[in-house]
Amino acid sequence: MTPLLQVEDLSKSFTDSVGLFGQRRFSAVNQISFSLERKKTLAIIGHNGSGKSTLAKMIVGITEPSAGKILFNGNELYFGDHEYRAKHIRMVFQDVNNAFNPRLNVGQILDAPLRLLTNLTVHERNEKIGLTLRMVGLYPDHANIKISTMSISQKQRVALARAVILEPEIIIADDALGSLDSSVKTQLINLMLELQNRLGVSYIYVGQHLGIIKHMADEVLVMDNGQMIEYGTTRELFSAPQTEITRRLVESHFGKELDNSAWESLMCK
Repeated sequence: MTPLLQVEDLSKSFTDSVGLFGQRRFSAVNQISFSLERKKTLAIIGHNGSGKSTLAKMIVGITEPSAGKILFNGNELYFGDHEYRAKHIRMVFQDVNNAFNPRLNVGQILDAPLRLLTNLTVHERNEKIGLTLRMVGLYPDHANIKISTMSISQKQRVALARAVILEPEIIIADDALGSLDSSVKTQLINLMLELQNRLGVSYIYVGQHLGIIKHMADEVLVMDNGQMIEYGTTRELFSAPQTEITRRLVESHFGKELDNSAWESLMCK
């Protein structure tokens, strides 16, 4: 069966100025390959500057790759296909306080992708907004509330609503939950898993919080200096890391590598 998403040797290089006249080219992402199946979650982890956010931005279409291919349902995606890609691959950004125009209300925020990317009537769009708000644990009346007056938890739910309202197959979450307090974090993880089960969506979760990743992810890709250094199931990778970098990431969060008893007993801490 064709994977939902297939990334083949994806690379991105940038050019820096050095001194007055010199330039230096460096590789932010170097020949990354992986696949994502329907209704599955892939986590991308690594230290800051490892290239994981650049990789995510190439997949969603914000950043142009220097080389490699991205295939969706077996068809190659091309940089600049924003309208097509926006219907199928959506992104939830890390900082919800800066993710929205503070002058808009929730209904205006959710109406924008429907108005720009569908042929729905005003009535149909309003119905869709109400149904989507309910799906993420809010009320249809929240459509009339200014986004700037909402709590972080509510803003995160609106961000998820904006991501799912076009019924995409893939949602990329760029460290969207790591900074939240534990009770809100647990609620939103459960909401994301519920949406995955209900809608059949696949996730790419980019972040540092290994407790969230243990709870959500089927597979993990570890990056360092633009390279993929490990790639496997979450349980295998957290229980028996094959590189020192992965081992340090696991031990810094959980205090140890996760054997079978630890795997079963540790929840999303």
